[in-house]
Amino acid sequence: MTRVLLIEDDPAVRKGVHLALRRRGHEVEAAASGETGLLALDRFRPELVLLDLMLPGMSGLEVCRRIRETQQIPIIILSARGDDIDMVVGLEAGADDYVVKPASGEVLQARMRAVLRRVVGEGGGDAGASGGSHAVSAPSASPLVTYGALTIDRAGLLVTKNGRDVVLAPSELKLLLFLSDSPGQVFSRQQLLEQVWEHSFYGDVRLVDACVMRLRAKIEDDSRTPAYVQTVRGFGYRFGPL
Repeated sequence: MTRVLLIEDDPAVRKGVHLALRRRGHEVEAAASGETGLLALDRFRPELVLLDLMLPGMSGLEVCRRIRETQQIPIIILSARGDDIDMVVGLEAGADDYVVKPASGEVLQARMRAVLRRVVGEGGGDAGASGGSHAVSAPSASPLVTYGALTIDRAGLLVTKNGRDVVLAPSELKLLLFLSDSPGQVFSRQQLLEQVWEHSFYGDVRLVDACVMRLRAKIEDDSRTPAYVQTVRGFGYRFGPL
């Protein structure tokens, strides 16, 4: 069971998602605005947030930014098909994934499990069912590795730079763990969607690009000339510490 905070102003969508998740055993707190959603955050202490961007008053984008200022809780955007720009901006603000509305309970369940696996790894309860050969709890590399100023503790799921903790959102952490597990190997955006986000279909590569941008801002000295997460033009990304 997962504690889910649903922030959605449309009564029909809110009711449908609430029922779908309750039927699957999740505990759900629903909020109709960003303001009430933020108030519920500390009281309800959710393990995951489902967030609509088109909210009255405080926008979902602002809610996402405020959550990311203090917490790295997984955030999944609920997006209408016509809101591509808002969806991209939401990803850049710190969301981990997005789901296009309307979505079935099965799709929501699958996306929730995938994003929660980035936090708890394999064997972490209902949300931590097996997620493939590159799950964060079972890396092939040494548990503690150092690349220049960057140290990655795979067992503790911690990252430090120059001895200071680097706080990463779940998708940022799993992307870094996955890439650094195979230094020098180039992965296409589609491969990263399948391995990190667990999207087996041809998904939206903007998920990858937005996550890379956020990750670089946190671990690189200069994101314009990245030393760690490098772009291989025309192919994808690789981990290539200098």
